[in-house]
Amino acid sequence: MTPREQIAFSLDDPFFAENLFDVMPDIVFFVKDKDGRYLVVNHTLVRRCGRRSKAELLGCRAADVFPAALAASYAAQDAIVLQGRRELRDQLELHLYPDRSRGWCLTQKFPLRDRSQQIIGMTGISRDLAAPDQEHPVYARIAVAVQHIRQHFSRPVSMTELVTLTGLSVAQLERNFHKIFSLTPRQMMVKIRLDAASALLTDSRDSITVIALACGYQDHSAFSRVFKATVGMTPSDYRDLCQSA
Repeated sequence: MTPREQIAFSLDDPFFAENLFDVMPDIVFFVKDKDGRYLVVNHTLVRRCGRRSKAELLGCRAADVFPAALAASYAAQDAIVLQGRRELRDQLELHLYPDRSRGWCLTQKFPLRDRSQQIIGMTGISRDLAAPDQEHPVYARIAVAVQHIRQHFSRPVSMTELVTLTGLSVAQLERNFHKIFSLTPRQMMVKIRLDAASALLTDSRDSITVIALACGYQDHSAFSRVFKATVGMTPSDYRDLCQSA
């Protein structure tokens, strides 16, 4: 038996990581069973769900906690992991909290397997996007690329443009983008576009199609597809939820 196996067999509490994640206010942590019920949660998840204690979440499914549109999306996402189709890595998500404030996160979800390799549940974290590393040697050049995206997000921005602006190769651009912002250039484009779109959905009466075009999408369908994949609900559902607050 390896040292790793010895510790695994000797642990009194296999969910010891719960205590670690309880002191990380920028990370949501959870473990779910195969039916999607919460078995372990940290204090950050409790707070962001608008609950007072862990007991209010334990045993609940997404449908018991989140608005219907969000719950359906989260359940579908969980099903992909629980059915063993794929893990979820660095999924950029815009979370809408109970007070209707917004927060960007990178989400990871992985299946949990028993000793016979059967999936018996899943675990995941959502980490708040951190402030960019302004001390990085090429921060200034990457910041120029981000500013260019902010100024031109209403149209396609090519990697060629960003490479020309920064003087970096494609590989260098992508690597340093991720080191400084924890995002790929494509994820940054999505973030900037959906920041603008979510504000327009909340603060204007423009149609979904008008907002889609203003934010750089070719049509209503393309915009709705990206929005739902990132936010967990359609633009219309998002607008209705925000306006009902």
